[in-house]
Amino acid sequence: MWSALSRTVVNLCRGRQQKRSPILKNDVANSPTSLQTMPPAQITGDQISDYLINHPDFLERYIMDEVEVEQLERWIIRKSQRLKKKPETASRNGRKTSLSRWKFCVHADKRQMLQDLTHSLQLKPTKDHVLWELANCICSAVSADGFRLYLADKDNPENLALFLGIECKNENGEPKLQKIKSGVSVPYYVSKTLEPVRLSRGDSDPRFPDGIPNDGDIAHVLCQALMQPDGQLAAVLELWRREHEGPFYEEDEEIASSYLVWGGIALHYAHLYLNMNKQKKLNDFLLAVVKSIFQDMVSMDALVIKIMNFAQRLVDADRASLFLVDSKSKELYATIFDVGVEKNPDECSNGPGDNEEFVKVDTSKEIRFPLGTGIAGQVAMTGEVLNIKDAYADARFNRTVDQLTGYRTNTILCMPIFIRGSIIGVVQMVNKHSGLFTREDVEAFEMFAVYCGLALHHAKLYDKIRKSEQKYKVALEVLSYHNSCTEEEYQVALKKGVPNKLIGVDDYYFNPFAVEDFHKAIYAMYMFVDLFGLGRFDKNCLMRFSLTVKKNYRRVPYHNWTHGFSVANSMYSLIKHSAGAFRTNECLALYIGALCHDLDHRGKNNKFMLETESPLAAIYSTSTMEHHHFNQTVTILQQEGHNIFAKLSSAEYKQVLSLLKHCILATDLALFFPNRAKLNVLVQENAFSWNNPEHRLLLLAVSMTGSDLSASAKPWDIQVETVKVIFEEFYEQGDAERQSGRVPIPMMDRNQPDQQAASQVGFLTGICVPCYTILRTLIPETKPLLDMCQKNLERWRKIDDEKKEKQNTI
Repeated sequence: MWSALSRTVVNLCRGRQQKRSPILKNDVANSPTSLQTMPPAQITGDQISDYLINHPDFLERYIMDEVEVEQLERWIIRKSQRLKKKPETASRNGRKTSLSRWKFCVHADKRQMLQDLTHSLQLKPTKDHVLWELANCICSAVSADGFRLYLADKDNPENLALFLGIECKNENGEPKLQKIKSGVSVPYYVSKTLEPVRLSRGDSDPRFPDGIPNDGDIAHVLCQALMQPDGQLAAVLELWRREHEGPFYEEDEEIASSYLVWGGIALHYAHLYLNMNKQKKLNDFLLAVVKSIFQDMVSMDALVIKIMNFAQRLVDADRASLFLVDSKSKELYATIFDVGVEKNPDECSNGPGDNEEFVKVDTSKEIRFPLGTGIAGQVAMTGEVLNIKDAYADARFNRTVDQLTGYRTNTILCMPIFIRGSIIGVVQMVNKHSGLFTREDVEAFEMFAVYCGLALHHAKLYDKIRKSEQKYKVALEVLSYHNSCTEEEYQVALKKGVPNKLIGVDDYYFNPFAVEDFHKAIYAMYMFVDLFGLGRFDKNCLMRFSLTVKKNYRRVPYHNWTHGFSVANSMYSLIKHSAGAFRTNECLALYIGALCHDLDHRGKNNKFMLETESPLAAIYSTSTMEHHHFNQTVTILQQEGHNIFAKLSSAEYKQVLSLLKHCILATDLALFFPNRAKLNVLVQENAFSWNNPEHRLLLLAVSMTGSDLSASAKPWDIQVETVKVIFEEFYEQGDAERQSGRVPIPMMDRNQPDQQAASQVGFLTGICVPCYTILRTLIPETKPLLDMCQKNLERWRKIDDEKKEKQNTI
């Protein structure tokens, strides 16, 4: 190029380029006089350089009009190679050589090559296949007689040995691996330096003292490196010619280099495609795993088999084992330790297409060994993945199992399973079917191990829940046996029968202490039959239900069976005396709710349950005991022969249970205050409507409170006896609070008995009288309750005043 430009510049300056482009003639007038008069032999390169630097337009026009495209391409490739050798120059120029080479690759055959590579990507988009197609294209483009393609070791990229590639295959159709000796071969040199090499037999090159190995009739070689998109070596292409074909020239090297640009792009897209395809397959596999594991979670053993089966398929292993960590004994254990997929011989009669796989499991006995023992024990202790390529060459490998079973372990991939940062197990894959376990196997299995951890964690929880459920069922059976009425009690009640008439039971002032406990159940049956009859209810169910309710009240001082019966009796009286105020199902919920409203009461209030973090408080954060009472009621109804609502229609049954829950929860005094406030507003505004469901629910709630507090509306002797047992229960709670380090309130402090009268005055004034006042307003027939409550209040006030006067005197 330089000599051509020199002649062109001189000739233009002397006016001798008449046949050249007219554009170039215009530069003669501007050419230096010295160049016009000097003979060509005296013109120096520096002068030509100065001229071209000062006249860049001339240089550009010359190249565009006079230089062939292929020659221009070769120049660009040479420039790119020089920049590649001098990275600091490329950095200053700010140009990416690969992009420059891409722009100027215009060889005529490259279009067809692109079509071939595109077709190859569509049919078999693997890196090896793309390299094979590319090598064929380059071989044809430079008229080589043949080629060898050496693939870099993908598992050990730092290993500079290369493997003989695609055209040489083994019996399984896989590339035959042939290592190249270090420092003597041309391909190895290219892999080290990434520089192209042209060499002919007989050439004296100090880099290759042995020259071209005596390999058939190969006389000339051209060797070039092909890089991956990430900058790693992908392969080395060695082109060769026979003696009579002549050596490779610089032009051949340039053509091959230009082709390699296309190959790099093809590799890039093949790499993207393979990564997306692998990720898709892995995602599909993991989705199938998750569905299978979490949909069919039956037992831990079944889950372990599934996990090992999936893991084995994921990495194409011959055997799989899963060991769980026993954190208490610091051991690994497994009840299922050897899973393999084999062909079922019974399914092979119809040809290979009909063969079905089955899982072979060894569950002969549990295996246990300390952490740190063997490969699995080491992984469990360190949490590191181990990929063993030769088990017998690894000192950590335990050969005992092989010796006992006759099985030969070659390769091992062992990985820990974590949950919440702790190792809960180890999965061990043995003997990959196709060679060694790869880095891709490790990466895929690491993702799979996350799902293994979640599945095992949930399986353990599932096992605990299942065992707890079975324990609950057993406990329920025991409780059902001990908390249900006995057959003897039932037979006695059946023999006595339900009385036809009981005088005075419907009196608001009926004395519950006058009736023996067993007869209270008979009285409860009588009141039920008197209110609802036996048309829709079974007499035997009613007897069993009443006797079992009696048995499920605890023997505490106040909230016992006597209290439950007393509240039911008060509700019975309220319903009897206020005929028409409540509907049938409301009456049913009110009466049964009153009878069961304190089932299994422990003699402690809700505040105590919350402060002591009782299990009931953990289940029910509000109205703790009241929710428990309702659930106990439902439990009794569910026992065989106890469902007194069995003959109700589905809609009635649902309505009664809903009302029953509402009524029992209403006995929480914390709910009384908002209920009374709402009713007071309705009454004061004359807005209460008997047809409004919400208004009726408020009335039901206040009616339950009135019945629950009915001891305050009993005659004085009954009132005093009730207050005595109430305070005994209060004092027991106060004692429990004192034992736990808390100070009980004065009302619950047995060391302050003088507080009884004052507390009763406050209780009757703040709760009882307001309750009966609103009840009397809406149900006038309840006036006796208000009257007796007020009388009792006056007597408690008198007692309280006397105590205060006595204290003042002292």
